[in-house]
Amino acid sequence: MRKMVILFVACFLFFNSTVSFADSTDPLHIGADVVLVRPLGFVATVIGGGLFVVCLPFALTSGSVKNTADTLVGQPYRFTFKRPLGDFDEGSYMQANESEKKPKK
Repeated sequence: MRKMVILFVACFLFFNSTVSFADSTDPLHIGADVVLVRPLGFVATVIGGGLFVVCLPFALTSGSVKNTADTLVGQPYRFTFKRPLGDFDEGSYMQANESEKKPKK
């Protein structure tokens, strides 16, 4: 069972990460991104989700749920899944898209 979960996560990261390629064609940057940085970003997203659940009662009382969710879950998610491969500059992918910020009608 554990091997199956590891295989699923590895396939998910590989196929999700190879969809968009960065302007940087340096194989070292892309290789390091796929092998080291994306898995760490995935772990940070999962841990951030757990911390968000723990912090949710405090965020509700202070009215900072959106800010807390974006900091603990949104930013690691965008860093892991929205950023082009090999691109390590903090760019527009770190900010939530305008469509993500607008309430749905």
